[in-house]
Order: sequence, then C-alpha cells, then structure tokens
Amino acid sequence: MTTATTHRVPYFSQWESASLVPEFVSGTTAAAADPLWASSGADTADEYSFWAPRMCGMACLRMALGYFGHPVPASVPLVREALAAGAYVRDGDQVQGLIYAPFAAWVATRWGLFAESRPQLSVDQVDAEVARGRLVLLSVDRSIRTLDLEPGQRGGHLVLAVGSSANHIAIHNPSGFPEISQQFHQVPRADLGRFFAGRGVVLGRAQ
Repeated sequence: MTTATTHRVPYFSQWESASLVPEFVSGTTAAAADPLWASSGADTADEYSFWAPRMCGMACLRMALGYFGHPVPASVPLVREALAAGAYVRDGDQVQGLIYAPFAAWVATRWGLFAESRPQLSVDQVDAEVARGRLVLLSVDRSIRTLDLEPGQRGGHLVLAVGSSANHIAIHNPSGFPEISQQFHQVPRADLGRFFAGRGVVLGRAQ
C-alpha cells in the first residue's frame, strides 16, 4: 500500500508571471508582454518569448534546486547552460529537448545531485522514488493541467512529481493554471495514464 508523502517543494512557473499562464497558453497575451519578463534573466523580451513556452524542464529543475537547498538561477541563464551541456539542441527556431541523459549528467556534475534518466518509468516506481525523498520529472501531455478526457498525446511536457498517495500523484506543473493545477495538483492515478509517457528523470540528494 502506498504511504502518503508530500514534499514541500517551492513552485516556479515556466513563465515569470504565473498568474497570467491562462492568457499565455490561450494566446490572448503574448509572452513578450509578460510584465516580469526581465526577471527571467533574458537579454530581451523576444529571447524570453522564445524560451518561455519551452522551459518546463528548467522550471522543474529550479523547483528541485530550491527544494534540495541550492541557489535557484534565473530561467534563461539556466537554459543557456543546458544548451551548452547538450540537454537542448537548437536549430534556428526549432529546439530538441529536454534530452534526458545529458540533462541528468549536467545536473549531477553541476550541482552534485543524484540525477538519473529513466526511459522506462512506472507509476509504482514514481511512488518509490518520492518515498525515498526524491523528485521525479514526468513526461506528460500539456492538457494534464485540465485533465482533458482526450489528450492529444502522451508526453511532450514536463511536470515535477512532489508527492503520492494511494489514489493520487501530486505534481507541480510549470504551465498549470493558478488556483487549479500549478502547485500540489492532485492527479488521480486512474487519470495519469492518459497523459504520462512512462519516462522521466529522477532527482535527489547525492547518495
């Protein structure tokens, strides 16, 4: 039987203005119009606008760094480091990533954390890792924010598993909606399979 566990992990959105996520997602407000864009560490609003929709993995990493007691870098400088480490590959306006193996190697080297790519990952394994005090990046469809009955796919977006219980997995969602699905979003186990691609990255304190 799963023992209920919830880690008090700080939350960061992949956009600086977390309260405006519904507007960014719907396109009613452009990311470049985010009033807090400069807090991302980007040089320009355009640079921020390019990366904000793609920074779910960096938002998850920032949450994990805060939880494990490390200083939390701004988002865009973190992206630049990830690019240099091969965790993202950019070709013009196309970005490949987050690429798990180089990401995990970079995190382990850069911060001394346990970091392991899991190309095959079950919900039971997520439970076990959370129970050990670890956090797990999960590849899910973006529509997990509203628990759509027919998501477009499994995977493509990263959220951070921060807790689990007999009936739910608790996630921090970098593109979740305020007061609904950003922090400690309780996703029923019965629903998770519609969104979860069965892969991710496990992060923890050094062994």
